[in-house]
Amino acid sequence: MTMIRRPVDVPLSRRGFIRAAGGFGVACGFGFLAAPASAASARDPRFVVIILRGAMDGLSAVPPVGDPDYATLHGDLAFAASGDRAALPLDSGFGLHPSLAAFKTLYDLKQAMVVHAVATSYRDRSHFDGQDVLESGNPGPGRTDSGWLNRTLAALPGPAKGAIRGLGVGATAPLVIRGPAPALGWAPPGGLAPAGADLTQRVLDLYAHSDAVLGERLHAAVAAEKVAAEGGGEPGSTKKPGGGPVDQMRAAAAGAGRLLATPGGPRLAALAFDGFDTHQNEGAAQGLLAQRLQGLDASFEALHASLGEAWKDTIVIAVTEFGRTVRVNGTHGTDHGTATAALLAGGALAGGRVVADWPSLRPERLYEGRDLYPTADLRGVIKGLIAEPFGLSAKALAETVFPDSAQVAPTRGLIV
Repeated sequence: MTMIRRPVDVPLSRRGFIRAAGGFGVACGFGFLAAPASAASARDPRFVVIILRGAMDGLSAVPPVGDPDYATLHGDLAFAASGDRAALPLDSGFGLHPSLAAFKTLYDLKQAMVVHAVATSYRDRSHFDGQDVLESGNPGPGRTDSGWLNRTLAALPGPAKGAIRGLGVGATAPLVIRGPAPALGWAPPGGLAPAGADLTQRVLDLYAHSDAVLGERLHAAVAAEKVAAEGGGEPGSTKKPGGGPVDQMRAAAAGAGRLLATPGGPRLAALAFDGFDTHQNEGAAQGLLAQRLQGLDASFEALHASLGEAWKDTIVIAVTEFGRTVRVNGTHGTDHGTATAALLAGGALAGGRVVADWPSLRPERLYEGRDLYPTADLRGVIKGLIAEPFGLSAKALAETVFPDSAQVAPTRGLIV
């Protein structure tokens, strides 16, 4: 068993203290226990979900440059195979937004891939309801007592049950990781001043004698903060990792990666990034979409670097609640749509390809005459990613992880 000594010299930020004491509404357990390898293989798998809130335009993130109707319909937002708005080349007539250069490097190494024309079971265009369905894993909105990633933890079989931990990153845990299964909460440093090492130790000693449960959680929080801070500045520092969203997204992913890489640390993690609602000026070189995709790209790069040797057994999936319209609106943006693209990375992937039953962008093939038609169910993609590495049965996937989804088969061939 690998143990991490209690880091008595690490100051705990006030935010960290509050979060450790109260948690996210899930248990805040980080016992640093030796997590067993999957029963299905000798791997020690990691699985990371990145929620992209706001509805990412999959036709700009992964442009179908080979579709003959794409340039006309997507107007001045469209990329091309060459020229002034050239996309990074992928395969099968697809490209990649220029802001995703690190993802492209992983793609070329066969450690990243795209699933296109994908959607959840949700078919309306409310952000609130769409995000509920995306993160709860239920077939419709309104059932948000737990998320599908937390239920994955609860459904783990055999020796993995109770030993593999979850991780929610952010000031508020994403819904996808909330629920009854134990999960650690961690957020990157914020603007509050850190408590000194002496105060940290006094608080730890106080609760060790007066409240054993809270004391244990505080010890775990201090340990987690030390691990997450390694390589990112002084341990316990609350200095912001940069003022912009790109730096903030990179810092969140780097800290998560360090926690996931720890022997006996969490193995399933959830992050959430906002700002993908591009109703206007979507195509600007330094506009909202380009900036958010730069941050997502930095997150993939940071996870790759911070996970180290564990990257070979890692799967990362970046998903959004729905796509955006094929046609450009009057403010050089796009409105709420249906199908989009999911971006996957990790050493455990059979990558280097775009997986798509492409419906074409012919006007008569658009969903409700306006959106990319969905041909892949996101639940099937996720089932295909987690079933084998974590030894989950078809029954657990269809009834517990994604309730009422027996009709949705796992997508095969996504992992090595």
